[in-house]
This record gives sequence, structure tokens and C-alpha cells, in this order.
Amino acid sequence: MIKIIKQLTLVFCAIFLLSGCVRYDVGVEFQDQTHGQIVQKIQLGEQLTSFSHDVVDEWISTMEQQVKQLKGKTKRLSKQEILVTIPFYNGQDLEKKFNQFFNPAEFKPKKSKKQSTIELPQFSSNFNVKQNNFIFALRNHLSLELDLRSLSLLSTSDNVLISSGNLLELQFVLTTPWGATVINPVSLSDPSSEPLLVNVESNGKQVIWTLKPGEINHLEAMFWVPSPIGIGTVLIIIVTALGIYLKSSTYPKIKTEQPPIPTKV
Repeated sequence: MIKIIKQLTLVFCAIFLLSGCVRYDVGVEFQDQTHGQIVQKIQLGEQLTSFSHDVVDEWISTMEQQVKQLKGKTKRLSKQEILVTIPFYNGQDLEKKFNQFFNPAEFKPKKSKKQSTIELPQFSSNFNVKQNNFIFALRNHLSLELDLRSLSLLSTSDNVLISSGNLLELQFVLTTPWGATVINPVSLSDPSSEPLLVNVESNGKQVIWTLKPGEINHLEAMFWVPSPIGIGTVLIIIVTALGIYLKSSTYPKIKTEQPPIPTKV
């Protein structure tokens, strides 16, 4: 009876006190062809950190291990706010790191001395970037499928199932230097449902999708990024050709004449 009362109390607190207690922003920032970073910003409400301290600690510990493997950095901005940055150097590198980081079922953290009884939700992602090189710029077709069905219910250490609808605020943010075009923002798990909410900011350079926990979220976008390699190659060719032209026009060809043959007296 005491256990049942305890569980009911936990559910009551979760539903009425923990509303909007997690703000989870995942972003991909493109600078050019060879520079960019995956950015993850997590804001935890004070109610959550006090309500399930063990869950938060294990989550952060596992995440830090993943980030370290991908040559990224984790920074604690405050007790409730965490910032993760993972650099990437081309589209293939971005695709590999994103899928590796956001597929926790495939990640095996280091075993701790203390056996944990906490069941963290498992989800998966399928991130794909197709790039076409047009010398001066690259056209990118980004598609992302996030399976968040496991987040419809969250489990506590007391095996209390809590609806995540009021607990999680999830967003995916795409930042590009020249802007992006959104394609087909729908949820695959229920095509008849309302499409994902999309906000376009900074004159189209930043696109924000609001994700839906408990569903398969699908989003696509098309955008261009400058190619420093292609621009640099063309500039080298132009400078070389200009140098050859200036040299040929400034120093005309000198005709060589044979010296006269001396005559004998």
C-alpha cells in the first residue's frame, strides 16, 4: 500500500510539477564546405534535477563518453544547462558522427562499478546528406528521420511510466550561411497528422523544426554552402593567367640577331 501511494505521488508530481522541464535543442551549423559543428543544448528544469537526480547524472555521464569519442566537447553552463559541440569537416563526416551520436542503442558505455537500475529511453536516427559540387558552392540535400516513439513514456527508477508530452520540448535547428528551403515537414508515423511546426529566422539562414515525442519525425531541407577549395582553385588559375599576360605584355619578345662576320684585310 505504501509503495502504491509513493508511485501515485511520483506520477502526480511528474504531471503537475514537471511541465516543460526539459528543453532539448539539436542543431547543425554549416559554415562552408569543410567547416561546421553539431550543437546540442539541453536545459533541465530544477524540478527534474531534484525529482530524478540519478537519471540525470547517468544521462550526462553517458553523453560525455559519446562526445569524447567523437572529438567533441561538453560544457556545463549551469546546473541545469549543458552545451555539446561536435565538429565535422565534410558532409560524410557529419553524417557519420550524427548517426553515431544519436543512436544510443549502438553505443556501449564503459561499465561502472555500481550497477544501475535506471532504464534510459532508446531512440534512433537516420541522417543523410547528399552533396553536389558546383565548383564555387555545394548544393546540400539534408534529410533526417528521428524515431522518438520510445519517448512517449519515460520510466523512472521505481518503474513509474510518465507521459513525455508535457516533459520534453524538442527542436532541430539548421543554420546555413545562405539560407535553406524546407521540404516536406511531416511525421511518418501518422501522415494524416499535422506537419511539424517550422520557424524560419535570420532571413532564412536558420530553420527550426519542433519535434514530436512519441512519433517518427521526418524533415528535409535544401541549401547551398560556399566551397573554399573550389573558390581558391579558380583564384589561383586567374592569378596565374593574369601574371602570364602581364609578363608577356610588359616584356615584348626580343629578336636575336646574328653578329656580323668580321672581314679579313
